[in-house]
Amino acid sequence: MSEANSTEPEFQTVGLSSEIADERGRGYEVKGIRVAVIRHEGKLHALDEMCTHADASLAFGPIREGCVMCPWHYAEFNLETGEAMSGPACEGVKTYPVREIDGEIQVAV
Repeated sequence: MSEANSTEPEFQTVGLSSEIADERGRGYEVKGIRVAVIRHEGKLHALDEMCTHADASLAFGPIREGCVMCPWHYAEFNLETGEAMSGPACEGVKTYPVREIDGEIQVAV
């Protein structure tokens, strides 16, 4: 019997691929963590849902040039890295592995 690789992410199904149109996002809860899943240029990205500046949901923020903008004060976060690209946020958000399999969105936290 082999042991599972502890570094391999454990993916959880959160929704259907059809729930997120291109350049849109949606919030999900995965193991008690609020995650924004955003589709940009056909690719899914998953990151902490709440802006580090004022706790607004990034799942509903505008998407621009590979970043999601906070809908309240327009801080920008890189979709690939979670890095805060502009103020007023000074701290980035965590990103998570995300994939689409058989029409399902799966996220690992």
